[in-house]
Amino acid sequence: MAPDASCLFLVMLLSASCEVTTSADQMCIEKEANTIYNCGNLGLGELPNTLPNTTEMLEFSFNFLPTIQATTFGRLINLIFLDLTRCQINWIHENAMQNHPQLSTLVLTGNPLIFVAETALNGPNALKHLFLIQTGISSLEFIPADNLKNLESLYLGGNYISSIKFPKDFPTGNLKVLDFQNNAIHYLSRGDTDSLRPAANLSLNFSGNDIKGIQPGTFESMVLQSLNFGGTSNLSIIFNGLHNATIHSLWLGSYEDTEDQDLSVSMFEGLCEMSVESMNLQNHYFSSLSLATFHCFTHLQELDLTGTYLKELPPGIPGMNSLKKLVLNVNKFEQLCQINAASFPSLTHLYVKGNRKRLQLGDGCLEKLENLQKLDLSHSDIEALDCCNIQLKTLPHLKSLNLSYNQGLDLQNEAFRACPQLELLDLTFTRLNIMAAQSPFQNLHLLQALNLSHCSLDTSNQHLLAGLPNLRHLNLQGNSFQDGNIPKTNPLQMVGSLESLVLSSCDLSSIDQEAFHGLGNVTHIDLSHNSLTSSSISALSQLKGTYLNLATNNIHIILPHLLPILSQQKIINLSNNPLDCTCSNIHFLTWYKENMQKFVNFEEISCASPPSLQGVRLSDVTLSCGLTAMGIFFLTVFLLFLAVLLIYIVKFFFRWKYQHI
Repeated sequence: MAPDASCLFLVMLLSASCEVTTSADQMCIEKEANTIYNCGNLGLGELPNTLPNTTEMLEFSFNFLPTIQATTFGRLINLIFLDLTRCQINWIHENAMQNHPQLSTLVLTGNPLIFVAETALNGPNALKHLFLIQTGISSLEFIPADNLKNLESLYLGGNYISSIKFPKDFPTGNLKVLDFQNNAIHYLSRGDTDSLRPAANLSLNFSGNDIKGIQPGTFESMVLQSLNFGGTSNLSIIFNGLHNATIHSLWLGSYEDTEDQDLSVSMFEGLCEMSVESMNLQNHYFSSLSLATFHCFTHLQELDLTGTYLKELPPGIPGMNSLKKLVLNVNKFEQLCQINAASFPSLTHLYVKGNRKRLQLGDGCLEKLENLQKLDLSHSDIEALDCCNIQLKTLPHLKSLNLSYNQGLDLQNEAFRACPQLELLDLTFTRLNIMAAQSPFQNLHLLQALNLSHCSLDTSNQHLLAGLPNLRHLNLQGNSFQDGNIPKTNPLQMVGSLESLVLSSCDLSSIDQEAFHGLGNVTHIDLSHNSLTSSSISALSQLKGTYLNLATNNIHIILPHLLPILSQQKIINLSNNPLDCTCSNIHFLTWYKENMQKFVNFEEISCASPPSLQGVRLSDVTLSCGLTAMGIFFLTVFLLFLAVLLIYIVKFFFRWKYQHI
């Protein structure tokens, strides 16, 4: 009975009072103190008074500003970036931007503009980027030309423009990007492009316009960085209209929701009369692919044939020695040898991603590609036994290999011996069957990044990661460890050079204190989406200055002796943990408020207990962990009780002693 009474007294003694201090929600979200703010989608009709005058970047989209005047944003004299997307702006008055000399980007997308004054954009010393997408413009004369001499990019997509002819006084000399996608442009004439000739290496976008004719000479002698005629059905019109033009990148792809256009040999005849380095023909259809089809392709350095229903490329295509990059994604090859890679001996980049049929790797299908540096065979339903030396032989310069999202690979000892120069290897979501006791990666001395996420690995194999002295980035997400624990001896200790380690979603419940011994170079470690408790934090004692992700775990109380370990980390993510917000966790709660600059996603760092504070952000909680009036009363009673008890014991002792003299 006495012990129960003592416990009751102690509970009363240690009782605490809790207060919740919730700060008033700021109207605008502060992304960077005093400089970057998001006030979007708040239904604002004016600039909030809480916004500091030092603001440099402001997102003000989806508010209500029918008119813009000089006073609307006048006090924000340091503005560099202003986003006014869909603010229902109709009128922009004279000198509306006169107080913003540093403004370089203005976004007016989605505003039904009725009137823009000729001097509306006066003020900025170097306005470089102007977005007028979906503003109802039907003529380029609507755009005020004053103060646009430094303009580098102009976005006019989604309007009703039918002619690209600029007014004579419109400055185009510094333009780098001019976007006309999804307008009503059907014909292009030489007079339309005369004003664009002063612009060097211009990127022009006519995607989504139904081009029906291009006057000869329209692009003659022009040098363009990129030219996009995406969605145009008749490619003959495009090729014939680009005679004597020099284009780095020509995009002629179609879209999945449009009717496939059958490409014939005759369509490409105009390609011989122009200079193109890179060409995209995705989502078109080749009814008959022959050697003649590639007659005018001989100067290409990059070719994208994504989604063109190819089952095979013809063997012996002549003159393709200049081609460096070939994209054959989303086609219907049954075996890798059907691309007849020998026709492209200079390839450095090859992509056969998302093949629509199960792709067989074959034996030595790429052996003529001695210069190949990057190979992407992901999402192609590949399944291979005894991978991958036979399949990838004679690729001595391969640096990047992507075999992710395939069926399964059986890996022997030194499975990538044919590719000793590999720096990046991605095997994500490909089931790996390690057939040897030694590491299949041990000859990859230059490998820097290895992605083994969701590979059903045997993580008990201590030699799994042996022989990787330069590995910097390792992803083991989704692989399980025995009993949900990373033991003292584990494969990670073979890769002391690691800088980034991902162990998220590994069903972890604990980590041995010495599991990360020797990983002192790690600067990023992701342990999110596990079931770790705070006791596992002690395993991080050797890590300093890291980005530590412990989001979505089972952390309740962080004891004081663990706080120095957290203090030595650079950035911490503790979001979505069931954190305790009682006095049992007062040391962490106090430390958290003093170190909030270390935390990211702090909006999601909230209390799980007690129920009265559930869902409240830690930053809004203030605990008063001291004696309450009730606690003081019971403490006094308890001490009196102890005094009386002590007197009684002393009297009893002396009485007993006297009786036994």
